[in-house]
Amino acid sequence: MIQPQQCPCSSKPYQQCCGIYHSGEAFAPNAELLMRSRYSAYVLENEAYLLKTWHKEQRPPPPLFEDVNQTQWLELQVKNFQEHNNQLSATVEFVAIYKINGKAHRLHEMSHFVKEDGQWFYVDGHFPDIK
Repeated sequence: MIQPQQCPCSSKPYQQCCGIYHSGEAFAPNAELLMRSRYSAYVLENEAYLLKTWHKEQRPPPPLFEDVNQTQWLELQVKNFQEHNNQLSATVEFVAIYKINGKAHRLHEMSHFVKEDGQWFYVDGHFPDIK
């Protein structure tokens, strides 16, 4: 995996942002940072990190990146972040802008996360109606 200078999820240096989570140096301390690090893992096609941070009951089988269409991730916008249940679950609303074969797309998701044994995991998401 080629490590970028700038983190895909923000304007921070990669090694001071998602790089510390991808390397296993630390766990994301909250669901928003886990979501950001998962977005960056999609950009970098870091399948191992994505599978490791997917809740075991929802984890898809590998490979995650077999599609012949090249996805070009362009931008992440975090819209809302809320923790629930004494900080053991959370939702993160985000919009990710990307291109496939030159055509722009917009992914708007409400992601659900749980915290187990001190680590956050992505459970699932749904796509709210856009008005």
